[in-house]
Amino acid sequence: MTQPIVHTWRLLKWGRTLARHGALKGIEHDPLTPPRVRRLVKLARFGARVPEHPQYSEAFQALGPAAIKLGQSLATRPDLVGEVAVQDLLRLQDALPPAPFEQIRASIEESLGKPLEEVFTSIEETPVGAASIAQVHKAVTTDGRTVAVKVLRPGVEEDFAAAIETYEWAAAQAEAIGGELKRLRPRLVIETFRQWTMRELDLRREAASASELAEAMEAEPGYHIPEIDWQRTARRVMTLEWLEGIKLSRRDDLIAAGHDPKELAARLVRAFLRQAISEGFFHADLHQGNLFVLPNGDIAAIDFGIMGRINRQARVWLAEILYGLLTGNYRRVAEIHFEAGYVPSHHSVDEFTTALRAVGEPIRGLSVKDVSIGQMLDGLFGITRDFDMQTQPHLLLLQKTMVMVEGVAHSLDPDINMWETSGPFVQDWMRTELGPESAIADRLIRDFRTLRDLPDLVRRISAHFPAPGAAPPAPPLKEIQVVRIGGGWRYAAIAAASALAGAAAMFVLG
Repeated sequence: MTQPIVHTWRLLKWGRTLARHGALKGIEHDPLTPPRVRRLVKLARFGARVPEHPQYSEAFQALGPAAIKLGQSLATRPDLVGEVAVQDLLRLQDALPPAPFEQIRASIEESLGKPLEEVFTSIEETPVGAASIAQVHKAVTTDGRTVAVKVLRPGVEEDFAAAIETYEWAAAQAEAIGGELKRLRPRLVIETFRQWTMRELDLRREAASASELAEAMEAEPGYHIPEIDWQRTARRVMTLEWLEGIKLSRRDDLIAAGHDPKELAARLVRAFLRQAISEGFFHADLHQGNLFVLPNGDIAAIDFGIMGRINRQARVWLAEILYGLLTGNYRRVAEIHFEAGYVPSHHSVDEFTTALRAVGEPIRGLSVKDVSIGQMLDGLFGITRDFDMQTQPHLLLLQKTMVMVEGVAHSLDPDINMWETSGPFVQDWMRTELGPESAIADRLIRDFRTLRDLPDLVRRISAHFPAPGAAPPAPPLKEIQVVRIGGGWRYAAIAAASALAGAAAMFVLG
């Protein structure tokens, strides 16, 4: 286990880098920052030339791959780092110089257990992309298929393990301070980040996510997930179908190729809603670099390292919240928050309804180009603070992805109205999930499960209340710590314990 002094030294080095880029200004000047934290920030920037405007993305890039990923994670938390920091962190690019191909070759051969030539007829030594965790090479398999080969960077697991251990230690110290830091649940933030990272550091899990999403999206026409080559996939290597397409960021090229940007924008929104609301499993990194349009007009997604999952009850609440904002039924939205336990019961439903109206009314009926996402998020997170709402990581991840999808849709169709586009889908899903047929089906399922559990329940009752004349159940054994001692002392201890047990038995029976 790493000693606290090591964690402290790492944090001081990282804090110094952040201070030199002005990335600690917001924490230092926030009136809610605990005094002890503010003193540490002042110490970190002592003697440094701090820029006038914070350079958040540059600071995290200077800290290395793990910090880049952490910065991308913090970009989902305007309540934690502030809206200004979020907008800058969204610029984070994890493009790094590629690792030497000889190291990549060795990693592929070790992971797949075969010489490279037995797996691929050819592979391009220059990667098509190199990020903080992995890099991608174009290759041709021995059976003639063109594929993309994603390979983890050498040493990345060790670097991330050390960094995450320190992040966890620092989050625990911060949460122990209490107050606003405890409400923001920094330990949960880091735990969520750790889960994302562990998924990305095991390419088999990313491949499984792609496969699961492909099955979930079979009912959505015009949305393509690349096929996984499982025979050429391992923990450090993932091989998948190569896609030839136009990035969604290249709007002029899309138009020149005969694609309709407005139709693409609407389809992207519908595809995301199907993932998030219908299936409860969604691609949580839908930026423009991960989205392509294929020659047949399908939208294709890549990079499944960050995925979100929402259970059915949370999806029902989410659909009702969206529908309430669409229709202006803020009272029902407020009630949902109380029913879900997001807002503590000592608060007023009426006051929460009014607070929601203050956020929802300014954006209803407006096109995306007229909506300030920053102002809306600032208002929503202001409500969470005023009403003591604890962080819900799955909803924050979903919210971050919704903002991302909205940005991509806006770049394709500046006049798209997200509320009008999403409204019919949400209404249809609610009719399906909350209608009378669904209620009857849910009741039948609950009753069947109750009947199924009845025999086991009867057995447990019978064991607790035995029939007259039956032998009483044995008393529960007390947990006793075993003393690890060696040689003759061990046998002497066993002998003494046996003698005591025998004496006790003679006393009881006599």
